[in-house]
Amino acid sequence: MNGTHSRPSPRQPAALGRDAGFDAVAGWYDALAALVFGRSLRRAQQTALDAGLPAGAPRVLIIGGGTGWVLGQVLRRHPAARILYLEASAGMLGRSRAWLRRHLPQHEAQVEFRLGTEQDLAGYGQFDAVVAFFFFDLFTAARLRQLLAQLHATLLPGAAWLVADFGTPGRWWHRWLLALMYWFFRHTAGIEARRRPPIEAGLLRLGLRPAPAGTFFGGLVEAVVWR
Repeated sequence: MNGTHSRPSPRQPAALGRDAGFDAVAGWYDALAALVFGRSLRRAQQTALDAGLPAGAPRVLIIGGGTGWVLGQVLRRHPAARILYLEASAGMLGRSRAWLRRHLPQHEAQVEFRLGTEQDLAGYGQFDAVVAFFFFDLFTAARLRQLLAQLHATLLPGAAWLVADFGTPGRWWHRWLLALMYWFFRHTAGIEARRRPPIEAGLLRLGLRPAPAGTFFGGLVEAVVWR
């Protein structure tokens, strides 16, 4: 990543373990999401970015960003943004790198791609915003608490947490669909969680407050900016 912060020494990422499981679905993840949810997931992400992405040339951490579409959304809104793209799946990371090279090659110098998890953030300095889209729902409650604490330590005071994710299920079909999704991704990607963790409680515990930005797909999907 370009900028004035000191770059960490080259090293191997922390043990990825089950976090790397999305390698198995990288080739068809976007198509499956579109088949099930249409444009709802992408609209939620766009809404979160419109509501909370800092202006100017922010330093942005994108964690678990998937196949790269979100890179274009950030850079088209703020072309001077500097981005650390942290992804535990080598397959997803490769697709993201290829996406940027194909669609926005003029911005390649502004993005650093890093294979790893939140445990690999030491030495990267602090960020103005973290983008976490459909990411926090992958973990058990205990792991989520640790993850949120480590992310919090990398953010500047007043930084924005841009979150698009599945909300607390309020209808029978919400519960049914989430249960099906957790079963499916446990068996295909090896995710840790068996049910949606208490995302909101974890963020509130850090002293953050939510600013809801929008709901989608019958209220199952939410976009929220936390500060």
